[in-house]
Amino acid sequence: MAKTVTEAEWRSLMLGELHESGTLRKLRHTLGRIPSHPRCKVCQVPFRGVGGAVFRVMGWRQFEKNPNFCRNCIITNQPGGTEIEISILFADVRGSTTMAEKMSPAEFSKIMNRFYRVTTDVLVSSDAWLDKLVGDEVIGLYVPGFAGIDHAKKAVKAAQELLRVTGHGDRNGPWIPVGVGVHTGLAYVGLVGVEGGISDMTALGDSMNTTARLSSEAAAGEVLVSKAACTASGLDVSKLEQRELHLKGRIEPVDVSVLGVN
Repeated sequence: MAKTVTEAEWRSLMLGELHESGTLRKLRHTLGRIPSHPRCKVCQVPFRGVGGAVFRVMGWRQFEKNPNFCRNCIITNQPGGTEIEISILFADVRGSTTMAEKMSPAEFSKIMNRFYRVTTDVLVSSDAWLDKLVGDEVIGLYVPGFAGIDHAKKAVKAAQELLRVTGHGDRNGPWIPVGVGVHTGLAYVGLVGVEGGISDMTALGDSMNTTARLSSEAAAGEVLVSKAACTASGLDVSKLEQRELHLKGRIEPVDVSVLGVN
């Protein structure tokens, strides 16, 4: 019978505390001596070359939500998780319904696949988990145990980079119009689902809903950063436009700062 993973162990994992254990430090030292790159950012297991082939046979695989990490450093086979502070990024294509009406399904699929590709590259390189590709939306999770203590700063920077790679700021305008929301707050992070059945590593809670609402309020070429994310990231808001948003489903308004490409 598999060992039960406690909430305290989930918390240590998601905050990165387990990464500093003596056992993992020794493992990193040993695996780091194998001359194969790229490798897991946490445990240093190789993903390519002879070393990578050997460890794949042993069951070590890249994490599908970010190939910079291995599944063994993140996934257990038991549903569970913990409540921690994370940063969240939602990116929405603006006017996708109208866009689809003016294109053939194949043309629309081509431009959306390009959107998925460039946004995935940005999220992966900034140590986010690519949580979901849903229709015209991409969701990135910045979990401190994997994105680091500066997860909010990484999320804000990635949001601006998403605008850049989609052409916002270009002389001829964007090749696809995108609005982004960034928020930092408490979320339940872990493996959600049925043990032995369908499950997913994700985040749940009001912070996810808040970020989704922010992205839906962002105009093309805008990043709406919540006050909480501004504070956590150390963003200088003194010269930024400020807005008070009354988001659907929320009683209290949410204060945001507005960013563009630069």
